[in-house]
Amino acid sequence: MEKPAQRPDIGDYLKLVACSAVMLQTILAFALTEHPSETHQFGIGIIYNLIKFTVPAFIFAILFTTSRLTMTPQITYGGYLKQQWHATFAPTILWTGVYLIVTPELQQVRHFHDLRTFLWQFINGNAAPHLWYNTMMMQFVILMPAFWFLAHWIHHRRGRARMVIGVTTLIYLGWLVFYDQQVFHGPHMHNWYLLDRVFISFLIYGVLGMLAWEFRLSANRIFRVWWPMICLLFLGSFYWTNQALFNFGYPVRLINAPYYKPSMMIYDLTVITLIAAFGIFQIDNQPKIAKVVHNLANYAYKAFLGNAFWIYLLWMGPGRSLTTRHLWIGIGLIYIGTWLLSFGSAFGLHVIWQQIRHLTKETAASPTHLHGIH
Repeated sequence: MEKPAQRPDIGDYLKLVACSAVMLQTILAFALTEHPSETHQFGIGIIYNLIKFTVPAFIFAILFTTSRLTMTPQITYGGYLKQQWHATFAPTILWTGVYLIVTPELQQVRHFHDLRTFLWQFINGNAAPHLWYNTMMMQFVILMPAFWFLAHWIHHRRGRARMVIGVTTLIYLGWLVFYDQQVFHGPHMHNWYLLDRVFISFLIYGVLGMLAWEFRLSANRIFRVWWPMICLLFLGSFYWTNQALFNFGYPVRLINAPYYKPSMMIYDLTVITLIAAFGIFQIDNQPKIAKVVHNLANYAYKAFLGNAFWIYLLWMGPGRSLTTRHLWIGIGLIYIGTWLLSFGSAFGLHVIWQQIRHLTKETAASPTHLHGIH
């Protein structure tokens, strides 16, 4: 019988799509540094908004799949953290070290200059353009017991689920208003910028991911039946997000397309729903493809961690000059190369890590012969 961890779920589709999309976000940001024409900036802005669902999709997927695999009285928090050490903590430490030591020029906001600032850059997500995502996602990994408690308290009671959704929505909307007024082009834009990576900024997606597993039959019915209506919401919210971005005029600055807007929240939830609906269709009707997606999704997190490193190498090689001359060809080729290198390195590091663990276990299990001195 197939183990639960080996079965595909909608979390696999969300993780794989989100990981693939986040690579393009970084490439688009690099392309804008070459000051393309306003027509090209418009295209970059449209595409950037189209794929501006990556973090919510990751959070929803993490909570959905982790709830599916850990919502059992047999697992302990210690055992769960031991699993996460191999899956998330160790790769994070490895790649953050690579960014700070090998490619320190990728640091954001400011650079380290001593041990204290090195450690601060190590944990705050500024070691590379995409690692602020990781700083925030790790908080959800650590806070998983709170979601276990919430799920056990709800325990399939729809009234309690509605209450949790209502309270979470109110808290989240209040947070969006606060962030919009105080941080996003507000008085604390520069000194409070780290608030964008505090878990509350994406809380609603984690709660809904947990509830999507807790009420999976109802959630799957919504995904299967309501996707045509969701498509209309998708189009409306996508227009809304683009209008908000281009109201700032030119040159296009991607910082003006934050996650912390009601328009972006609605857009992200519609994209998550549509990806989930597609995933359910494939799991039901194309199990072989679903298995491939599941296998790739197992490496999505590690591929995500390494993607900016490969983008930088490709950009500093032929990518920059090619993109300057032929914008879309350059972006396309860098993207393909980044995807292949990111997943290839993730798989390669996994194999190396497995070999190290295997050798370590063999060494620990082998008998030790002590020879006396004669």
